[in-house]
Amino acid sequence: MKVEGLEVLSEESHGEGGFLVVRRVGLKNRREDGSLSEPYICDFITRPKGEDAVAVVVYRRREGSVEVLMRAGLRPALRLGRGGHVPIPEGEVPLTLWEVVAGIIEKGDDGELGILSRAIEEVWEESGYRVLVDSIARLGAPFFLSPGAMCERVYPTCVEVAPDATQHPLQGDGSPMEEGAKTRWLDIDEAIAECVAGTIEDVKSEVVLRRLRDHLRS
Repeated sequence: MKVEGLEVLSEESHGEGGFLVVRRVGLKNRREDGSLSEPYICDFITRPKGEDAVAVVVYRRREGSVEVLMRAGLRPALRLGRGGHVPIPEGEVPLTLWEVVAGIIEKGDDGELGILSRAIEEVWEESGYRVLVDSIARLGAPFFLSPGAMCERVYPTCVEVAPDATQHPLQGDGSPMEEGAKTRWLDIDEAIAECVAGTIEDVKSEVVLRRLRDHLRS
């Protein structure tokens, strides 16, 4: 396989049929002068269901302030995966994590309309609010979360709901991973402060919350 800047020597996959697949690729860097680096192994994760994701800040204006909806859901990988050396102990690893609404952009969610349609579906499943496609706003360019290990690109968006809008019971996607999820409203400045303090530890949430605050100020 020819890839600009790289020479692929070998490739194998592990975990086929699961939610994630680990790909192990043997590489050499192809330098500008045509020379090659020493061979090395690059391991990374792909997701057959869809490589990218959409993050949605659900917000409302209430009594002169902006409130954002945060959602707590199960994240077993945090509890099960953190072993070995921990440079600075930060207390017990959480089993649930506070995040903004987010979901995988699935195969068939094509183009801009596909991203926005996936956003409204995730808002319904994870926050209990019915919203329309034309109420979803983009919050700038997408970004990578962990480029050393994942190719996932996150598309940041937001949607405003009325202060008196009805919040229905959380539907989820039918997976046990979404059992017991709950939501809470926070002032946007308080939510960002919780990100800095570590009460909210999800980096995509901090990014989109800060982008929403800048968006509303402008």
